Amino acid sequence: MADRQALDEVVTFTSDLIRIDTTNRGGGDCQERPAAEYAAARLAEAGLAPTLLERTKGRTNVVARIEGSDPSADALLLHGHLDVVPAEARDWSVHPFSGEIRDGVVWGRGAVDMKNMDAMILAVVRFWARQGVKPRRDIVIAFTADEEASAEDGSGFLADRHASLFEGCTEGVSESGAFTFHDGSGRELYPIAAGERGTGWLKLTARGRAGHGSKVNRDNAVTRLAAAVARIGDHEWPLRLTPTVRAALTELAAVYRVAPDLDDVDGLLKKLGPAAALVEATVRNSANPTMMDAGYKVNVIPGEAVAYVDGRYLPGAEEEFRTTLDLLTGPDVEWEFHHREVALQAPVDSPTFASMRAAVEEFAPQGHVVQYCMSGGTDAKQFSRLGITGYGFAPLKLPEGFDYQALFHGVDERVPVEALHFGVRVLDRFLRTA
Repeated sequence: MADRQALDEVVTFTSDLIRIDTTNRGGGDCQERPAAEYAAARLAEAGLAPTLLERTKGRTNVVARIEGSDPSADALLLHGHLDVVPAEARDWSVHPFSGEIRDGVVWGRGAVDMKNMDAMILAVVRFWARQGVKPRRDIVIAFTADEEASAEDGSGFLADRHASLFEGCTEGVSESGAFTFHDGSGRELYPIAAGERGTGWLKLTARGRAGHGSKVNRDNAVTRLAAAVARIGDHEWPLRLTPTVRAALTELAAVYRVAPDLDDVDGLLKKLGPAAALVEATVRNSANPTMMDAGYKVNVIPGEAVAYVDGRYLPGAEEEFRTTLDLLTGPDVEWEFHHREVALQAPVDSPTFASMRAAVEEFAPQGHVVQYCMSGGTDAKQFSRLGITGYGFAPLKLPEGFDYQALFHGVDERVPVEALHFGVRVLDRFLRTA
C-alpha cells in the first residue's frame, strides 16, 4: 500500500476515537454510541451501508458487509470493540482521552486496546473504496460494545439476536496478535493468536454463625472463606498442552535452535528466555483470587463472606477446572460462575493462518511468526456461538523497549505512528489474499 491518505487516516482515526470517552466500568456504565456513530459515518463515506444495533440504549454496535468477488467463498468476520477500561488521569503523563500525537506516538486509552485496530479497519476499507478494490471473500465488519465487561450488550447480543448479519462467516479476526515481541537478543517475534483460554470468573460464598467478635466462634465465615482463598491461591495446576501451545513451543524451539522437548516443558521454557512469556501463561489452568468482601464492623463476626476469583481454563480442561475448584473450596464454601465463557482453539495449518503469516513476513521479513494461545479472552468467544473460528491479528511493528503487553489496561497507553502504518499495510495485504 502506497496510499498516503490511508496512512494519515489511520492516525487521525485512532486519535479521534481515543478522544471519544467510551469507558466501560461494568454494570452497564458505558456509552459507546458516539464512537459507533463516528465509525458508521466513516464506513458510509466509503459507500457501505452500516447498521447500528442496540440491546440497551447507548450501547451501540455497528455492522457492515463488503461484498467479495467469489460468491462461493466463505465470509470473513473482521471485528473490534469500541469500549475501553477506566483510566485515572492523575496517573498519566497526558490526559488519557486527549488522543495527543507527540513525537510520533498517539497517546490515550484505547491506543492498543483496541481503537488502533478499529482505525486500521476504517482506513483499509476507505482505501479500497478509493481504489475500487474488491476482496475475494465477503468481509463482515463489526464494531462492538461491552467487550471489556460481559459482552452482553455487544458481541453476545449480536450473536444471539442478529446472527443473520454474519451469514456465511466461518472465520473471524480481531485483537491481540501480530505485534512485535522483542526477545532482548535482536530477534523479532510476531505471535498470531490461534486460541484463547476460557473465562471462569468465580464467586465464592462462605456462611457461618454471626456473633460477637470477642467470643469463640468455630463457625466463622471469614475464616472459612480465607482458608479456601489461600488454597486456591497456593494451588499448583498441572501441565496441559493444547495443540496451539504445542505448535508454539515447537516453532519457538526451532527459532532458538533448542530441542523441542515437550516432555520437559518447564525446562524448555527456561531455554527460550524472554520468549517464554508468550506461552508460559497458557500451559496450565489458573485461578487468582482478586476480591474479598465480608463484615461491617470490627467487633462483629459476619454470617457471610464473599470472594471473587479470576479463573481461566484451557481448551478441553473446563471439567478439570470445575472438579479442582470443588476440592479447593471444600465443604464449607460454595462457588458459582460469576461469568463464564468457552475456551477456543483455531487450526494453525489453515489457509487463513498462512495468509496472516505471509502478510507479516512481507513487511517484517526479519521477523519470526509464531502461533500462540491468548491467556485472556476476546469477542471471539461470543462469535464462536455462530460457528466462527477466531484468530488474533491486529498487526503492529513496535520498537525495542516498547512493552506492548504492559500497556493493555495500563498507564500511559500509546502506540507509535509507524506501528499504525505497518498495521494498515499488513491488514490490507492479508484481507486481499485471505
